[in-house]
Amino acid sequence: MQPEQIIRRPIILTEKSSRLRDQGNKVIFEVRREANKIQIKDAIQTLFKVGVVDVNTMIMRGKEKRMGRGYAKLRNWKKAIVTLKEGDEIQFFDEKAE
Repeated sequence: MQPEQIIRRPIILTEKSSRLRDQGNKVIFEVRREANKIQIKDAIQTLFKVGVVDVNTMIMRGKEKRMGRGYAKLRNWKKAIVTLKEGDEIQFFDEKAE
């Protein structure tokens, strides 16, 4: 698998992700369910040119949503919490103050 296929999207607009980014130098990503920790680590290092110390993964259960009169279950997805090397940082937004 290519690194672009492994990493789906960063999860950056939650309170937990903001707290982890500020305090622990950690970043949260949604990744493919088939990807393992070694593949996730290599993909992050290749795409963002940073050092990765640790990768923790978890399967997030899909929620049940109301669809018309019935219910449907959204698919399960995998979340990876990536600990970056001290001094490394991933900039998702251009944070220039004008």
